[in-house]
Amino acid sequence: MKILLGTWLLIWSSVSWAEPTSPQQVGEVGFANSGAAAAQAEFLRGLAQLHNFEYDDAAAHFREAQKIDPSFAMAYWGEAMTKNHGIWHEQDRSAALQVLGRLGATSAARQAKAPTEREKLYLGAIETLYGDGSKEERDQKYMADMARLYQRYPTDVDAAAFYALAILSSAEQGRDFAVYMRAAAVLEEAFPLHPRHPGVVHYLIHSYDDPIHAPLGLRPARIYAQIAPDAGHAQHMTSHIFLALGMWDEVVKSNETAAAVVNHHRELGGKPPGFCGHYNEWLEYAYLQLDRISDARRVLEGCRGQAERQAADLAARPSAKGNRDSASIDSYAVMRAHFLTSSELWQDEVAQWSLPDGAFPLARFAFDYTDALAAYENSQFSRARDALARVEADAKLANAWLDQSNEGDPGKRSNIALMLDQLRALLSAPKFDARATLGALQIVATKESALPLEFGPPPIFKPTEELLGELYLQVRQPVEARKAFALDLARAPGRRLAERDLARAQGAL
Repeated sequence: MKILLGTWLLIWSSVSWAEPTSPQQVGEVGFANSGAAAAQAEFLRGLAQLHNFEYDDAAAHFREAQKIDPSFAMAYWGEAMTKNHGIWHEQDRSAALQVLGRLGATSAARQAKAPTEREKLYLGAIETLYGDGSKEERDQKYMADMARLYQRYPTDVDAAAFYALAILSSAEQGRDFAVYMRAAAVLEEAFPLHPRHPGVVHYLIHSYDDPIHAPLGLRPARIYAQIAPDAGHAQHMTSHIFLALGMWDEVVKSNETAAAVVNHHRELGGKPPGFCGHYNEWLEYAYLQLDRISDARRVLEGCRGQAERQAADLAARPSAKGNRDSASIDSYAVMRAHFLTSSELWQDEVAQWSLPDGAFPLARFAFDYTDALAAYENSQFSRARDALARVEADAKLANAWLDQSNEGDPGKRSNIALMLDQLRALLSAPKFDARATLGALQIVATKESALPLEFGPPPIFKPTEELLGELYLQVRQPVEARKAFALDLARAPGRRLAERDLARAQGAL
């Protein structure tokens, strides 16, 4: 019989904060388990990185723990957990079942490998997560399992953290304040005793990363940046709160740091720096809100080169499939859209850039949407209508791709529909008709305001209320313009164009 280990991993270097970052600084975790003593460091490093959403690194450490102790049931549990990205509505069930299959061929066989009741409950919960039924059904059942585990072991901080994450992940249709506050309530109970636990502070930030609740997230955001300086996602994650409050300097700092952490690891792996991806998208957007156009352009140009190299690689490997294959290309399209809509440099060379050849439906939609808007802003209405026709075709292909890929985020489909409706409202009449255009856009704005709030840069690249406000200013209706810009800022605090034009509208009263 193995001895139950109550090991704590204080993942901190012995040097002061002023010293260079140690690769051990990813958080502070502890987890009583029945694994071999020699496997504890790898297991706990994996656990910390699992909470940090550094899934690839976490999986690697869990596998190392398995090598040291092949019967270590919780090491297989941990690796299988890295295949579920609930906040992002992503799950690789097949890969997770393969991991669990290495522990035992059946659920009963796997349960027999867990020596304690608590470990059996953790394994039972993950069997539910990857069991039978639709993803939504399994998510709900998994949340119930984690609730029971948390109730059985109320002092288990990881039970609290994973239960809260399961609650957040259960919001399949987008942010639901009641659901998110339930998660926050669980985490707030754990936080006083575990203020340096990466899961507790991380998931608190997710609970609060909207403009209404973001002030409650400032404390965990400040803490998270300090306790996990070597986790790129942790450094980026703080900016979820800063962006929701329009704190652009802090958003820049967080994502510059996150990108530097990632590029350091890329350099160690013999890879060039990365300019695309989540952190750089947020960094570029923050630069734009600060009117740091040259910095935004530098990041965008770097991503363009990376996307072109990825497209060339895909062309050389025609059998390559999957969303990850086009990640840089999709990122390039998003960053270009934000650059043009936030800088208003509609005649800039960026507006003439093209998308690499290939079947990239989401990227192509973003490109053609932005081209249509640029042509409209340049009064090139024939060209804009040609682009609109492409956008309509792109929307069908993008939705078909989302269906085929089992993309779990329903917001993408809604955003595609609303951006298409925007362009139809702007370009449906043969000649500009202010009253008809404003009426049609108001319908779109009402639909947009009914959507759940999403974290991050606006997923609808040009918010509809902003379009409305600009048109109201053009037709000299400053009262209506002021209302529109105020609504825009309620969903996107600190957005530069809305603040600028709100001041113009107020000055025209």
